[in-house]
Amino acid sequence: IPALATEPRFAQRLREHLEEVQILDRRYQLQELPGGRVALPVLEEKLSRLWVPQEIPCGLVWIQDPVPSRAARRRTPAQKLRDELRQLLGEKWSEELECDVPRAWQRHGDLVLLSEDSFRAVLWEKLGPALWETVASALGARRLARRGRVLPDRMRSPSVTLLLGQDGWVEHVDNGIRYTFDVTKCMFSPGNITEKLRVASLPCSGEVLVDLYAGIGYFTLPYLVHAAAAFAHACEWNSHAVEALRKNLVLNGVQDRCCVHHGDNQQLELRDVADRVNLGLIPSSEEGWPVACRVLKKATGGVLHIHHNVETLPTPAMPQTPVLLAEQGSPEGADPDGEAQHPTEDGGKETLGPRIRPEWQRWAEATAARIRGLLAELHGQPWRTSILHIEVVKSYAPHVHHLVLDLECRPMLP
Repeated sequence: IPALATEPRFAQRLREHLEEVQILDRRYQLQELPGGRVALPVLEEKLSRLWVPQEIPCGLVWIQDPVPSRAARRRTPAQKLRDELRQLLGEKWSEELECDVPRAWQRHGDLVLLSEDSFRAVLWEKLGPALWETVASALGARRLARRGRVLPDRMRSPSVTLLLGQDGWVEHVDNGIRYTFDVTKCMFSPGNITEKLRVASLPCSGEVLVDLYAGIGYFTLPYLVHAAAAFAHACEWNSHAVEALRKNLVLNGVQDRCCVHHGDNQQLELRDVADRVNLGLIPSSEEGWPVACRVLKKATGGVLHIHHNVETLPTPAMPQTPVLLAEQGSPEGADPDGEAQHPTEDGGKETLGPRIRPEWQRWAEATAARIRGLLAELHGQPWRTSILHIEVVKSYAPHVHHLVLDLECRPMLP
């Protein structure tokens, strides 16, 4: 590689200059040369733009065996993956294939779940098992799977292909709670971790919870394990999720405090039992609102946690008006190693502001009014509904936010 050789006393000034003009090659270390000189590697593609102040004596040399810098030796898993694939393909490597290599993924134990837009070029298919073994080795995994788009059925079934390994069962730990599930059959969204942490901190001692969309226990388990709910009714109609839910209740030692209701919650026979109801379905849990009203305790009411995706259309800047404060959700993204920490459901990313937006407040007020009407119709007497909190979970897509409304519902005394 090309380098500029100079006397040691000029090395620091030369380095600063090369950094300033962005010609220093950071992949390699400064190297000592015979005769006491030192050489600073430079980028060959920028040699034509190279100039050095006259007061810094130096000359161009070529280094045959450059020593990688410490930063270059600290390759991230994403860099290691690209390097090993480049070596596997040799001269067949291209810019198109470079764009086809994933830069983020989810890790569940020894299984890595790749994004749906990775390894789609025809050439990958011709490599066969060698490709997946190379990818697994680079990422430190024993099993690989690739997710597709969520199927457009009412169960939001995942479309996941197992690429390497015999089965898709994995274990994931969040906030001290163990979840096991089959990635090829069940959804898992690490992006909801802020809401699971919030649920875990709620004061639910002695309460009965009804979770109308329990899945594998995303929220049922935090209520039982950390929030100290006395008992939970977990409703789920997906048989694969129910299988995982039952395993997870046992894994966390709370199976005696939970009754699993397998089937459509519209047919749920529970009435007048809940102090708290979780409606964790997006984009909307509206179809479950009448069920939630039926299971709330008739004499004392309780709290509904209503999930919903709310669209916020961009508008011209307006004078600020007083608005309610909301807790800010964690931003979505990946860490520098490429592992997705809080992946969104469909890739939307947007910075969340610290204040409740007018569209969110309007949705919350409309929802409170609708629930108030449903309760009054059901029980034949007026009820009071109060907005306790609006939680911003994450940005689901551009200008669409996953919100949770904490709504207190109480019967009004005659």
